[in-house]
Amino acid sequence: MSPLLLVTLCVSALYGWVAWRLQRTPPAASVRWLLPLALLAHGALIYQSVLGQGDIRLGFGNSLSTILWLTALTYWLSSHGAPLLRLQSWVSGLAALSVLVMAFFTDTHIISNSQALALRAHLVVSFLAYGLLAVAALHAVMMTMLEKQLHRGAHLQNGAPPLLTLEAMLFKTIGAGFALLTLAVFSGVFFSEELFGTPLQFTHKVILALLSWLVFGGLLAGRHFRGWRGRTALVWTITGFTLLLLAYLGTQFVLEVLLGR
Repeated sequence: MSPLLLVTLCVSALYGWVAWRLQRTPPAASVRWLLPLALLAHGALIYQSVLGQGDIRLGFGNSLSTILWLTALTYWLSSHGAPLLRLQSWVSGLAALSVLVMAFFTDTHIISNSQALALRAHLVVSFLAYGLLAVAALHAVMMTMLEKQLHRGAHLQNGAPPLLTLEAMLFKTIGAGFALLTLAVFSGVFFSEELFGTPLQFTHKVILALLSWLVFGGLLAGRHFRGWRGRTALVWTITGFTLLLLAYLGTQFVLEVLLGR
């Protein structure tokens, strides 16, 4: 077994242990320092895979791993004021799976013009938007589960905040993610030739990304002008992120894993 694969498996196991320990109430105190350690090691693996050879190399495995690392990092940084153990457990578990995916789907391709600062900024903004909106989507799934739990007359577990508090957190996350998604989508649309060296083509990736932007924009407009909340907001959130997921990772999975291109 290569040293890199061994480290990758250890990082995945560390995330998995954190996810399991977070199921306890109260969680184990060791989680407080083991989770940052897992995030640091995961980030180092991504750096080695994506930037370790000087240019930018992306593929399905390291793209998925980068998005879920950013999701885990974003949630860890933003949740100290109101941590949600169940959501933190999900995020850690998904990060563990993404590290394994990174280990088994190792094919990468060099991004053309990858030395350009504008392209690097575009990619950073795009991945950050993915990370924030992934947190929002997981948040929406958890809220849907809690809402069903309340309708059955059950009590909320793990000291979960009221649904109105969760809803406010959800829209703050969506607002920040939408701002970054707007920068990513429109920089890609209007500066395609400068960023990627080719004129804009309305591929499945571009169309799905624009649809996702419209869904999240429509949700925020509906919230502002018509007070959308509850199940309507949750459905729009999950729909928007599903479109975004299909736009990039879905396209990569089909091309690289299924078609071998």
